[in-house]
Amino acid sequence: MTAVIIAGRRSRHRRHASASMVLGALLIVLFSVALMVGNTFYGPTEVLQVLTGETVPGASFAVGELRLPRAVLAILAGAAFGIAGVCFQTLLRNPLASPDIIGISGGASAAAVTGIVAFGLSGPSVSFLALTGALLTAAVIFVLARKGGFAGTRLILIGIGIAAMLQSVTSYLLSRAAQWDIQTAMQWLTGSLNNASWERVVPLACAAIVLMPLLLSQGKNLTVLRMSDESAAGLGVHVTRARLLVIFGAVALLAFATAATGPIAFVAFMAGPIAARITGPGANLLLPSALVGAVLVLAGDLIGQFLIGTRYPVGVVTGVLGAPYLIYLLIRTNRSGASL
Repeated sequence: MTAVIIAGRRSRHRRHASASMVLGALLIVLFSVALMVGNTFYGPTEVLQVLTGETVPGASFAVGELRLPRAVLAILAGAAFGIAGVCFQTLLRNPLASPDIIGISGGASAAAVTGIVAFGLSGPSVSFLALTGALLTAAVIFVLARKGGFAGTRLILIGIGIAAMLQSVTSYLLSRAAQWDIQTAMQWLTGSLNNASWERVVPLACAAIVLMPLLLSQGKNLTVLRMSDESAAGLGVHVTRARLLVIFGAVALLAFATAATGPIAFVAFMAGPIAARITGPGANLLLPSALVGAVLVLAGDLIGQFLIGTRYPVGVVTGVLGAPYLIYLLIRTNRSGASL
């Protein structure tokens, strides 16, 4: 029996490592394509010269100042959405419990649109307001959900209700907005990389450097928490502390990502279930989900820019992919129960 358990564990580790390596390789390929492809094509040699600090006429600006920050922002935001989404889904033991569904992304959108339409804000001020809106919305949802004891289903329902209220506020503001304000606000409704710059990359990169290791350090605890709080406590996990650390890290990371790109639709929702399908049952989903999220955003941006007749923001592409996946997951969850 012991030999069978050890063999099964090794098999899961091999599958997890193989899946992570494949996703990492795919991400590197997409990153390379994102740097080479554009209005002007630059070959691998020219891109490598730019990355090593050499001055290449045309390529230094196009690759170094336009494509590189856009690709880096796509990877950071996608990884942040992916890892934050799977944290919520694991803690609440429900694949529908992503920030897209429970209103946290909607809080960032409503705050940003309020700043643009009602106060005429722009640039970093809007990003800061979006960050604040996401954090406050998450705090309200969790405070209301903890009344009478924590319950994942109650949190999801409260989040859906708050998301509907925030959507109503956003729609009302847009109905009274000037045309130019509506165009600016669109980024905060679907998510976009069109305004990518190093100024947007740096805050998200700093947040990722601090928060991603914090969340990855809780990977084993999250795997145990999938079963139940009682089982996790019996196996030595400090449940309350683990929950608070994961919730704080996931909400903060999500808020910084949303402040940088807007709420890129359905990435946080799709990354965890896709990673679970790839890595198999019982695997730690944090790193694979981060990789899946980064691949989704980078691939979605390339599709939106170059594979469709008209250029679309990345959030439109991921939204088109995510809507049928949501329907599929609703059907699957109804049949087999709520789990990744």
